[in-house]
Amino acid sequence: MAFLSADQILELTNKMSADPSLLGKIYKSKKKTYLERTVDHNLVEGLRSDGWEEYGTPLKTKTKIRKPKSHFDQFEDDLWCQLYDLGFRHLNIDRNFNLPYGKLDKEKKQIDIVAVNSDTVLLIECKSSEKPKKAPSFKTEFEALGQRLNGHKKAVSELFGSDKKTKFILATRNFRLSRESIDVKRLEEKNGFFYNDNTFDYVDRLIRSYKSAAQYQFLGMIFKGQSINSEKISVPAIEGKMGKKTYYMFSLEPRLLLKLGFVLHRTQANESEMPTYQRLLVPARLKGIGKFIDSGGYFPNSVILNFNELKRQKISFEASARGTHSNSRAGVLKIPNAYAIAYIIDGQHRVYGYSQSDFKDTNTIPVVAFKNLASSEQLEMFMDINQNQKAVSPTLRITLEEDLYWEAPRLDSRLKALRSSIVSALGGDQAGPLYGKIALGEDKSLLSAKPFADALLRCGLIPEAKGNRFVGQEKNSSLYNTDSLDHAVEMKSARNKTVAFLNACYEYAEEFFNDDEQTLNTFIVYNRGTYAFISLIGSLNKHLTQINEVDVNTPVEIRLDAHSKYLRALFEALAEINQEDKDHLLGKLGSGAEITWFKMFQNFVNHRFEEYEPADLLDWRERLDQELQSEGRALANAIERHLKKVVIGNLKVIYGKNWDIEIGAIQRECEKRAKEQMERSYKEGLGRNEIEWTDMFGVSDYKKIIEKYWGKTPASPPAHFKTFEQHFAFDIGEGSNSKAEKLKWLSYFGSYRNTLAHEGTREKGLNLHEVEFLRNISGRIELSDKQPLAS
Repeated sequence: MAFLSADQILELTNKMSADPSLLGKIYKSKKKTYLERTVDHNLVEGLRSDGWEEYGTPLKTKTKIRKPKSHFDQFEDDLWCQLYDLGFRHLNIDRNFNLPYGKLDKEKKQIDIVAVNSDTVLLIECKSSEKPKKAPSFKTEFEALGQRLNGHKKAVSELFGSDKKTKFILATRNFRLSRESIDVKRLEEKNGFFYNDNTFDYVDRLIRSYKSAAQYQFLGMIFKGQSINSEKISVPAIEGKMGKKTYYMFSLEPRLLLKLGFVLHRTQANESEMPTYQRLLVPARLKGIGKFIDSGGYFPNSVILNFNELKRQKISFEASARGTHSNSRAGVLKIPNAYAIAYIIDGQHRVYGYSQSDFKDTNTIPVVAFKNLASSEQLEMFMDINQNQKAVSPTLRITLEEDLYWEAPRLDSRLKALRSSIVSALGGDQAGPLYGKIALGEDKSLLSAKPFADALLRCGLIPEAKGNRFVGQEKNSSLYNTDSLDHAVEMKSARNKTVAFLNACYEYAEEFFNDDEQTLNTFIVYNRGTYAFISLIGSLNKHLTQINEVDVNTPVEIRLDAHSKYLRALFEALAEINQEDKDHLLGKLGSGAEITWFKMFQNFVNHRFEEYEPADLLDWRERLDQELQSEGRALANAIERHLKKVVIGNLKVIYGKNWDIEIGAIQRECEKRAKEQMERSYKEGLGRNEIEWTDMFGVSDYKKIIEKYWGKTPASPPAHFKTFEQHFAFDIGEGSNSKAEKLKWLSYFGSYRNTLAHEGTREKGLNLHEVEFLRNISGRIELSDKQPLAS
């Protein structure tokens, strides 16, 4: 007995279309962000109140009007267009597609998108929010889903044929709904698929990278592990052993590999498969491979696969007798004909290059296949294969560190993995404010992973280590219990605490800037602001730990409460920031930008709360103190003049008119510098300016001469002559037993002199301690001129 009546079939069929021309027109309309109409001139005024506006050139009797689509309609249209781009050419053309699941009139459910191809039918329900927010409960809806789907499948069978697989998809936009949530678990138990923002973005990138070949990866993701048909694929193969792993060597047609294969791209859309590792394809390279194949080219090297066996999808090998000269054996390998059963570890360009090739059905590709390798083993194999090929991107490398080093024997490597894991969790937690905003693996997004990783390295929320020892832990202000001996437990605990705390801080920022998203996105949810904000949180946490308001075990709610007044001070300062400070922050580029932002964030908080005055903030202020810099520059100039006077004077006394020949190598280098400076001045329009080579001495030159002629005296020393040792041997508290210790001050002086040479660069000055060092050296030089030091 038929499930649908003839009238129902006709009604629903009329709401679908496979007409290429009509679908193309609908596609163009849905790609636009506006609804568009053409109406009589006299109707325009009445439609303005409903949000319509005029656009384009008026026609003779008609006016073109448009209005922005609602976010609900926009999401449905975006997803409809995505399926069209994937190659679906049988789609609904009416939003009111009410599909029966029972015999009663009320037993119908509106399906937002219906997409059909030769093998599958997708039934898609769309849920969206204008702004990111926590998803509502779908408990009631999903509990009845199983019964509805049974009825829907009967209807689909009569509408589109019984040979097609049906998949129900819940697609969401701007809903924070974790894949670990009860609702998603209910959906997956009913064999539904959860299509969130990550999935949409990933498929969008698949389409851009893989073009028409994207459908294979898409179907593998949607129907992973499900049979294409019940007939197994039988191929001649050789079974062998490598280490403790069994592998198979065989050849297979590309059309089969395209359906069986799946690439574990490092993207949040594949988060359930973690660890994942692959990069997306390069479109130009894919196109070039296709042309190479069609022109008769071929690849003699093997594609590397891993068969991911499931309970009902297992490979089997029927062996013939083993040969007498080898442990390998020939036979027949039987492969389940199922979507995404074979993970492509290496060779995805070669496989997908065949997607549009004339040889897709006739060529065979050599394959080496393992089975049931853990994702971590696949990752290690991928890294080994690719270490001498194209470099892994910095973002992918940061993301992979979690899987590479989580169980490493060295503490510093495990902490690297912990930082990676925290960044991934911040960007991948669908209940968190940074969900989908951090570029992870191959995903592109608003925020880069690097400033998060850099800040976590230095901010103190995670401890620092060298080898197997923690460093800089006078009082542990991190969220990692450094006294714990159970590394596995503490790693997870520290990750969970850090992610929860940072999410809470970002949520606090969201709440404060609820009506001022521009400021939030200009200073906090912004790449240059990321390092500063997380570093400030770490600095505040250290301050609060030192005054015993929080410790490593403080719950996140109490920790946030302790931080809130300081964070609020920052937010209020940013909301009222003056134009000079704003221009200074936003105009700051290069490697120094992140430090400038961090120090200014600290400064904003300190202006409100004087008790928060960390040493690094004082240091930064001192380096901006122009009076201090002027004093330091004057002292450095005086010390350098004294060095030149004493060094050249002593050499002339010891070697007479041959003094310059004695230091010939240094003279030649100084003459070269002098000529180069003369050339620069000339090219800058300053004319010819003669420069004495002795004016080009650097502190390192003085140091070389002093070291070489340390105790040298002339044959007949004049009265009051002092050696370089007598002039320059100073004890600065780092020992005075050796020449190197006595001249250590020159190394510090050279460093400070170089810093002061960058006179026009802010934040590159000296702090008070460094200027006091120059005062001390200046005083010692004067003292040594009056009273010779013992040699």
